[in-house]
Amino acid sequence: MSKQGGLVLPLSNDHLEYPHRKLGFDNPHYDWDPIVDRNPLRLNDGTKTTLTIIVPLEFFPLTPPTKPFKHPGAMQTPYPDLRHFTVRDYGNRVGVYRLLKAFHDQEIKATFAVNAEIAHRYPPLIEHITREGHEIAAHGVSTAHIHHDNLSRDQEESFISEARTAFPKAVSWMSPARNQSFQTLDLLTKYGFTVNLDWEPDIVPLRMTTNHGFLTALPNYNELSDLKILSKQTEEVWIDQIVEAASYSLDVHGKEGFSAMAFTMTPYIAGQPFRIWAVHEILTRLKSLPDLEIRTAQDSVESFLRRIS
Repeated sequence: MSKQGGLVLPLSNDHLEYPHRKLGFDNPHYDWDPIVDRNPLRLNDGTKTTLTIIVPLEFFPLTPPTKPFKHPGAMQTPYPDLRHFTVRDYGNRVGVYRLLKAFHDQEIKATFAVNAEIAHRYPPLIEHITREGHEIAAHGVSTAHIHHDNLSRDQEESFISEARTAFPKAVSWMSPARNQSFQTLDLLTKYGFTVNLDWEPDIVPLRMTTNHGFLTALPNYNELSDLKILSKQTEEVWIDQIVEAASYSLDVHGKEGFSAMAFTMTPYIAGQPFRIWAVHEILTRLKSLPDLEIRTAQDSVESFLRRIS
């Protein structure tokens, strides 16, 4: 209703017309498909749930850019913030090797999301990871190279091109800070990436349409990351929440069908001497779940696509 000269008049139907109104989200990459409207997905081989552990290896400059925002792990105090800088360096010098040993002991393969700057600075670390059979995913250039929509297409493409050069065989991608522009997915498929670790809109790998073909988003649950949980809660809570998420997915397989999930372990957080016990406990308890398959992101998505065909 509208008012004119004190009179209340009905609005015309023109006000109800919106050419873009539709079910779902305002993006062109996937359709509206709520879980209550679809049949439970069953994989050909009977797999119930896959889980992927993602380890971000990041380079943090002492003078981080502040626009469009600081990376969540960026320096906090005025330059030079050596306290925060050195603890992040500790993650790449010490913490990551504790995680690698824990994975080795449990015969678990993880996905290491690596900045191009890390690959340039620490080649022996990359060699160690690949020698252990883990997946290397491209993680952009550095924490100072965040993808956002104020970048020109040429600027963003140069970031992705640099990461592709550093990781010519990488299939998976995770953006710095898991932030994207509206053109990121198009550019990723242009450069041959087929698995994306930024999104978490479903319980299954989600096939996403771009202008250069398809790529698949593996659900990466931020609510389970150590960066999210351990800033406010205890290691015991972190353990219980991860194991409960995996157990719940297995328990509801009969009703909801196959599911896939991922979460991050950050070397400068989980690799601390007073927390590495929690990593070992998480891996031990996950391995004890008989129907859970722990896989790299690439393996999880490729086996999912293969087994539903």
